[in-house]
Amino acid sequence: MAIALHADVFIPGDSPLHRWAVRPKLLSLLTLMFAISLVRHLLLLPWVFGVVGGLYLASRLPLQYLLRRLPYPGVFIVAMVGLLPWVSGETVIWQWSFLALHLEGLQTATLIAGRFLAILITGFVLLGTTPFLDLLAALRSLGLSPLLTDMTLLTYRYLFNIAAQLATMRQAMRLRGHGLRRQTLQRQWGWLVALFGSLLLRSYERSQRVYQAMRLRGYGQQGQGLSPTPAAGSARAAPAPMTVLTLLSAFSFVIAEWIFLAS
Repeated sequence: MAIALHADVFIPGDSPLHRWAVRPKLLSLLTLMFAISLVRHLLLLPWVFGVVGGLYLASRLPLQYLLRRLPYPGVFIVAMVGLLPWVSGETVIWQWSFLALHLEGLQTATLIAGRFLAILITGFVLLGTTPFLDLLAALRSLGLSPLLTDMTLLTYRYLFNIAAQLATMRQAMRLRGHGLRRQTLQRQWGWLVALFGSLLLRSYERSQRVYQAMRLRGYGQQGQGLSPTPAAGSARAAPAPMTVLTLLSAFSFVIAEWIFLAS
């Protein structure tokens, strides 16, 4: 039983990363992200960004692809680490009244934000050069549960429908006067509660209809699932240099971190 996706973060291309076979690419980039998460010293961050930047250049993805997707996770990480330089550490490098900027907190915040950004860019490289169905098929071949694969497929597929439905409902609410400045805050919150409540009910009813339709088409009988087969024409060769270089970079981060800890 196949399922179609109407939106994707994948950008077609002919770069070395686009031609990289999905399974070695997935395992190599996940290993690299795990190695980046182990970095504990600021001196390694330029090296990390050099490797990640090289990957992004090799992917030939446009810069706008990255810039459109960074703001929201960027706001999240700034909110998470923004207070560290002001509340953590002992060495004061700047002070005004009761506000004091601490060196140790600033270093920790820079390290956390740097690792987060490097892992995020690596993830965008993986998603931008690999069709989503190919990723799921690779995960299935690596042993991911069929139930988890089907849930991921359905969530990804209908997320875009829910977003389109939300946009339609918001437009209808504006035409009915919602959002006017003369409305009280209590009335505006009432509109928002009604909007999300209605969206939740519609999503639940749609999920029931989809599941019933899937059952009528044989889903769940004799182990039949959604079968996330790779898209047509997505067969790739496996450039060994990309796999070797990525894994060497990942292991070099781990070795360098171990040397720093031992010294």
